[in-house]
Amino acid sequence: MLPTDSALVLFSGGQDSTTCLAWALKHYARVETIGFDYGQRHAVELTVRPTLLQSLRRQSADWNARLGEDHMIDLSLISAISQTAMTHDIAIETQANGLPNTFVPGRNLLFMTVAATVAYRRGLTVLVGGMCETDFSGYPDCRDDTMKALQVALNLGMDTRIKLETPLMWRDKKQTWELAQELGGRALVDLIREGTHTCYLGERGALHDWGYGCGTCPACALRARGYHQFVGAEV
Repeated sequence: MLPTDSALVLFSGGQDSTTCLAWALKHYARVETIGFDYGQRHAVELTVRPTLLQSLRRQSADWNARLGEDHMIDLSLISAISQTAMTHDIAIETQANGLPNTFVPGRNLLFMTVAATVAYRRGLTVLVGGMCETDFSGYPDCRDDTMKALQVALNLGMDTRIKLETPLMWRDKKQTWELAQELGGRALVDLIREGTHTCYLGERGALHDWGYGCGTCPACALRARGYHQFVGAEV
């Protein structure tokens, strides 16, 4: 058990956030979750969240005892002020600044700020997010420096000692699958493979060996490559 005993996990219903939730359930005595409806194109991720939470409870009696309240927050203002491929039906492409147009400016900054506000009210001492700068699309708000700076700003602004944990920051997707196996064995790997949603286009028609998705968007490509490397390493 870590010195601080309560955590709020940013839980979208995707592979990374589900792995982070399992990580938090292993390390903290009290764990709550928070999700955001921001008008995302792949809003199907929100529909799988309740089932995933129930499935995680069934994974372990200990996890069931630790997992507490879930909070769903309406942040639709993001889609109102962001013309991105994550919030509108436009083709995914690279912008003139070198960033993919799936980047939603300020999204993770706002997520963490709202999460910190909920944590303050709920008496939770740690925020857990799936941000990663090892296998990612180049989003600046996923960088370790961004999260460290944000932790300082949040604590100064609220006079708190909230800690931001990013268990996947230095893991590639293969290592993220490996972490899931370490945390919950094959049962958790299969739950993540079949139950989570990562595809930017919201495609859940066909189940691939690595999970549901279109198979071509950047999120699917990362997930599939990591899974195949993970399975190859297992053999």
